[in-house]
Amino acid sequence: MNSLRIITLVLLQFCFFYSFSQTSLNLNSVFTVVIDAGHGGKDPGNTGNGFIEKNIALKISLSLGNILEQKGINVIYTRKKDVFVDLFERANIANRSDAQLFISIHCDSHTSQAFGAGTFVLGLHANQRNFEIAKKENSVIFFEDNYESTYEGFDPNNPESVIGLTLMQEEYLDQSIIAASYIQNSFVKRLKRKNRNVKQAGFIVLKYTYMPSVLVETGFLTNRTEGSYLNSNKGQSEMSEAISLAVIKYKNDFFKNLSTSSLINEGSNNNLLYRVQIAASNKLLDLKPYNFKGLKSVDVVKEGAIYKYLYGRHKSIDDAKESLIKAKKYGFNTSFIVTYQNNRVLSIK
Repeated sequence: MNSLRIITLVLLQFCFFYSFSQTSLNLNSVFTVVIDAGHGGKDPGNTGNGFIEKNIALKISLSLGNILEQKGINVIYTRKKDVFVDLFERANIANRSDAQLFISIHCDSHTSQAFGAGTFVLGLHANQRNFEIAKKENSVIFFEDNYESTYEGFDPNNPESVIGLTLMQEEYLDQSIIAASYIQNSFVKRLKRKNRNVKQAGFIVLKYTYMPSVLVETGFLTNRTEGSYLNSNKGQSEMSEAISLAVIKYKNDFFKNLSTSSLINEGSNNNLLYRVQIAASNKLLDLKPYNFKGLKSVDVVKEGAIYKYLYGRHKSIDDAKESLIKAKKYGFNTSFIVTYQNNRVLSIK
């Protein structure tokens, strides 16, 4: 019964946030990126032409992180050395950091001399090739203890298992695609890499992250020329630089206002007002109308770990009732009137 109740609450919370906004920001006032170097430790990844994926992925990840940190971006790593980290734990690291973007770095392989860089977001594979790539990366779970219970019976070798992966990332799919396209365009325009486009596939490492998430296949180690390039300092430096430019563009385009400056300043209003509270959450949203179903002039006050979103400023409760009617017309059916004084939301008595 307790498990059923928890599941129900989680689903209700998910549905609320999905309808409320698909571009929700988090509590960090500093833009945070989680960089996930694929494989590691007892899992070498692919070893085409003797090149080792886990080592190349780590070097590109560390180089990328160093560039971003110099630009004032907060960077969290799932690993900074040659250790094995469960896929589930990689997602946990990302979620605990409350980041705005998750990037998983990998190298591809193929039986042919295929070459080029590609980016992926979570979704249903459109063809057998995409499934094979996801299958290869998902097979990492076989290195983990108790993987059957951790991943609820997920079978990397079964295409139908992928269908169950997609729901958790659905809320962030649009932003994931945008971030992936920025990275892909940077590879093509800056480095003249063959464009393998943005694709969707069932990568389990992306399933459990609660943020826009992208998996990057930097190139094919099974192609000797491309493998040599990715294994070189020059290749690793160029790849990390190209990804960093895309991340910075993504940040500048979508997170310009990522700060607590949108919060109401302390002491800015000592008068008693009647206001309409349209929502409350632990997410800090950019105060743009598109985040509030087109409703304009919404502001926010933080109380503890909760952000309360308020609409209207009135001296009389009758005027506030008019704002309440308007808020409900915009779809905020659970809105209610509160009193507001000294930057605090008070209940009506």
